[in-house]
Amino acid sequence: MRSVGTCATLRFNRASQMSLEVSILAIAVGGYLIGSLSFAVIVSRFMGLDDPRTYGSQNPGATNVLRSGNKKAAIATLLFDALKGFVPVFVVKLLGPAWGFDDQAVALVAIGAFIGHLWPVFFRFHGGKGVATAAGVLMGVEPVLGLLVLLTWLAVAFVTRYSSLAALLASILSPAYYLMGDTVLWHTSEAELLAVMVMSVLLVARHKDNITRLLTGQESKIGAKKEAETPPSGS
Repeated sequence: MRSVGTCATLRFNRASQMSLEVSILAIAVGGYLIGSLSFAVIVSRFMGLDDPRTYGSQNPGATNVLRSGNKKAAIATLLFDALKGFVPVFVVKLLGPAWGFDDQAVALVAIGAFIGHLWPVFFRFHGGKGVATAAGVLMGVEPVLGLLVLLTWLAVAFVTRYSSLAALLASILSPAYYLMGDTVLWHTSEAELLAVMVMSVLLVARHKDNITRLLTGQESKIGAKKEAETPPSGS
């Protein structure tokens, strides 16, 4: 028969495990709520600009805000969208081990922040495509990984002037970059790899209309002025 001390220890361990799981769920939800702050809309309202969901690609992101002609608003949107992905992931990555959080917690908060940007609860689930937020998340997971992805985006965007094409190539290559850095620049984990792959797939899926326009030669290039307001597409 188990001693009273052994039973008490088992109950304590089960309670501790349950508390840890609840805490991980809480930070994942916290990451989602932070990601739900649509800074394209927030910055535009603060600076007295049109809602980016009503012109251009109707995407609440930095590239579309740039079509308003206000570069400061576009830069602010880019930075804040990246920070909302970077900060929660970096904090959990840095401070998490002291609280018992492992790479699974990092992966969950990363996915939470990214999904929050795509489907923000504060903006009727009408979010952006996640390029800047994904870059911020990857920077939080591994700074060099984020830098590699950012450099890929910059190189493709500079050569082609297509933000969407740059985002697609950078997102597709991000899982490969993560695997290539194993034991050289960092140690990979299955949870973080899965998070990177999920973000890559979702980001490509969010660019399905851009892919069609790229193939038909109708995609707008970086710096193109905003179009007249049009009703949202059926999707």
